[in-house]
Amino acid sequence: MTITMIVLLAAAGFLSGAVNAIAGGGTFLTFGAMTLAGVPPILANATSSIVQFPGYVTSTIAYWDEISSRWRSALVLALVSVIGAFAGAFLLLSLDNPSFRALVPWLLAAATAVFAAGPWLKPKASAERSANSPGSVIGQFLTSIYGGFFGAGMGIMMLAVLGVTTGGSYHHLNALKNMLAILIAAVAIIVFVGGGVIAWPEALVMIPAGALGGYAGVWMARRVPQAVLRWCVVAVGAALTVYYFVTG
Repeated sequence: MTITMIVLLAAAGFLSGAVNAIAGGGTFLTFGAMTLAGVPPILANATSSIVQFPGYVTSTIAYWDEISSRWRSALVLALVSVIGAFAGAFLLLSLDNPSFRALVPWLLAAATAVFAAGPWLKPKASAERSANSPGSVIGQFLTSIYGGFFGAGMGIMMLAVLGVTTGGSYHHLNALKNMLAILIAAVAIIVFVGGGVIAWPEALVMIPAGALGGYAGVWMARRVPQAVLRWCVVAVGAALTVYYFVTG
């Protein structure tokens, strides 16, 4: 890798950790950077799961006050997250690169649309309800399948589902989302490492940057307006969508 590519990958890792901590969308950045680095689609997607993981951990630590008050009520959601992530990750491994490559522009288009709709999907503060209701369990299971398979836009999907089905303040929901994302990413990592579909040189550049970004993102979520960062991510998603449709 050239110095320029190393800087690009590190920047993508840091920003992905930050935007994931705020809401979601970091996969757009890591997937796009690895695409520029010439990494095949399945490897780029799988490697993104590893890159996102440290950022989820550090942002969860930064949200510890919110998590410590409600993690016990989310044990069922944690279980279905693990099961769904296994299903999604194994589904990815069942495809070859050409088959997954054909799906990528459609996945990116859908994820970009969901992420762009984030301000309308963003949960509003409401009375907290049981995190183990049938609606929250089914919604989280479907979201975790998607997260294990692809992951772009997973964060905003999870926030929307949790907001509708469990309620609570935005920061409580965001903290719960980050905790569940750790489980989904961990399962995907186990499956993808076992399947030998990780681009390790690129991962080793982006992992520490993603961890720093995850911690910094919570600081940003509490203090910085999110509109500019959100639309930068949407622009990246739209550009990747067009790229994959045009070159497909």
